[in-house]
Amino acid sequence: MTAISLRLPDNIEANLKAEALLVGKTPSEIARLAISEYLARREKERFMTQMVAEIQTAYANPAIANDAKTLADDLVDEGLNAVIAAELEAGIDPDEKWWR
Repeated sequence: MTAISLRLPDNIEANLKAEALLVGKTPSEIARLAISEYLARREKERFMTQMVAEIQTAYANPAIANDAKTLADDLVDEGLNAVIAAELEAGIDPDEKWWR
């Protein structure tokens, strides 16, 4: 395991030490966890940014956009119809507002 050194403002060091005592971990453990979570979050953000860019590029193509809309409409219709059929089969009135 590699050791690193970093400088922290006094208030952050105090908060880190207080948290370490509170949760029963060392400041190093908390720092490792914080760095790991930060790196994972950044990786996810980069992935999502790339995915959005690729989707925007694809949807700029009218043929792809129309195909995607058709697929989405079919899935919604088929999914909704399947739910309604299952409710009817179970003796549930799909028009009944069960959430009230």
